[in-house]
Amino acid sequence: MSDVIASPSVRKRALEQGVDLDDLARKLGRETIAREDLDGAAPAAGAAPAGDRSYWEVDHAAYGPVTEEPMSRFARVAAQNLAAAQALIPAVTHHDRADVSAVEALRKSLRGEAGARGVKLTALAFHVAVLARCLRDFPRFNASLSADGETLILKDYVHIGIAVDTPHGLMVPVIRDADAKGIWTIAAEITDLAGRAQARKIAPDEMGGASMTITNLGGIGGTAFTPIVNPPEVAILGITRTETVTAWDGDTPRPVPMVPLDLSYDHRVINGADAARFLSRYAALMAEPRLLLV
Repeated sequence: MSDVIASPSVRKRALEQGVDLDDLARKLGRETIAREDLDGAAPAAGAAPAGDRSYWEVDHAAYGPVTEEPMSRFARVAAQNLAAAQALIPAVTHHDRADVSAVEALRKSLRGEAGARGVKLTALAFHVAVLARCLRDFPRFNASLSADGETLILKDYVHIGIAVDTPHGLMVPVIRDADAKGIWTIAAEITDLAGRAQARKIAPDEMGGASMTITNLGGIGGTAFTPIVNPPEVAILGITRTETVTAWDGDTPRPVPMVPLDLSYDHRVINGADAARFLSRYAALMAEPRLLLV
């Protein structure tokens, strides 16, 4: 791993320019690289700058009919952020699954109360509540790494981001202090935030400061994926479609609904054993959802 001290924005610019920070630091005789040091710096031999347009400047029409669709400003900004995150964070994804038979039984038993309250009680509400509890149990997941990579900032609040697929791009509104809220409040906030995100009525201050984000593809499909960590968060939880698997009770098979869980994490902060313990605790809490009603 590089010993060069540089901010994320400097590392991103170096990547775009194809500049080797280690080589530049040796030439300058110091460990700290600032943005101005990149001006005039030569790309590494054989390097292809990330911003080099020649790789995309292809006449696709020469191979057949094409149409063009401009990327929205929202999508362009998101693409830049995702590319920078993927380039700068050494991420690993841990896969597990949780038995949700108790969650589904509880949701069914609460349909009458949900109707009386005017609240749609989704499985996602339980995921938010469980994640909030786990972030209290595992403080390193509720943290951010300083720009120089030397200080871990531990947060004494739990805010959960909810990735919402909208026609104008992915938006991530945040449920504040999720660990201090009951399941009914969380369910109502999910419905409110998701609806306003679709209508582009989410304010900027409602989308920042998450401890960790949930990205849920369960309503669409899939068995697993690798979500990209959204800095300054150090982890992100992906959820895909619940599937029925066969579990054995002695010699007796029984069908069990299991939800796949995909936890991507910044390996500079979190190790594999911690990730495994985190999802094991997560699965245990999903198996006892009535505890979340207290």
